[in-house]
Amino acid sequence: MATGNPRFYYKGDRLKPLRAFCQVARLGSVSRAAEALFLSQPAVTLQLQALERELGTALFERIGRRFSLTREGQVLYEIARPLVEGLDGLDGEFRSKIKGLQAGELHVAAGSSTILYLLPKLVQAFRAQHPEVQLVLHNVTGQDGLGLLRSDGVDLAVGSMLDVPTDLAYAPVYSFDPMLICPPGHPLADKPDLKLEDLSPYGLILPPRRLTTYRLVDLVFQQRRVPYTVALEVGGWEVIKQYVAMGLGISIVTSICLTEADEQRLVARNLGDYFPPRSYGVVMRKGKYLSPQARAFIDLVKPGLFERRDYFDAGHSER
Repeated sequence: MATGNPRFYYKGDRLKPLRAFCQVARLGSVSRAAEALFLSQPAVTLQLQALERELGTALFERIGRRFSLTREGQVLYEIARPLVEGLDGLDGEFRSKIKGLQAGELHVAAGSSTILYLLPKLVQAFRAQHPEVQLVLHNVTGQDGLGLLRSDGVDLAVGSMLDVPTDLAYAPVYSFDPMLICPPGHPLADKPDLKLEDLSPYGLILPPRRLTTYRLVDLVFQQRRVPYTVALEVGGWEVIKQYVAMGLGISIVTSICLTEADEQRLVARNLGDYFPPRSYGVVMRKGKYLSPQARAFIDLVKPGLFERRDYFDAGHSER
């Protein structure tokens, strides 16, 4: 039978309630935290209650269905989060220190356009430098990608963001111009002094409205009070370019998707006077423990970016 101070033994097992506390603080929900921890909701609730009893203070306020940190809870979160994430990453860090980058996995979330146009050279360079690392690309967009980041289903994401949630950090690296594309011979192909109003008579082919490009196009037309019509919503830049080449409409794309092969079938005109350039970069969950594999990939995307921890700890942006 064990002897000694019971409180000492409880402290020895404090990681579980602290881990539950950090997940609820990060996700704002006991149910989502339970899913992330592979526990039942009552188990997570009991761990939170035990922690609040020991510390003698309330750590959360319940606002509707969401759990919000109290002032005391915020103080504990700032202390506990790096400790919990450091311990959770201890095994991977230890093995990486022993084996270097010759083992392990790296999970990266990205949308189809990013995987198709931006990542190939980066992936090729990473594989050449670290051939033993298993690189897994998750082809996801929008909320699905954010969900993977928040649940630690991926180490990081690469893509474009307009609105950066407070729990994520975005470090833009690349910038691409907005372009009008139309088939050769179209009235807009050679129109001098092209204005946004000139696009109104022609139907636009755009990605689905849940995606960033559609939202940006709509925002610019609405702000300038210029009417427009959408002829077709379809996913994927390659499909959009094909339909434009067939004469089914015009489109507004980002120059990242235009290749030398497109010069024969499309006319591209810069719309930088009306639309802002689109940035692409690294997206992280704030405060997340970064494996050596993730740090190496980030440094490949933009050397020295990882050392600038203000991006990932405070969520600063150059946009």
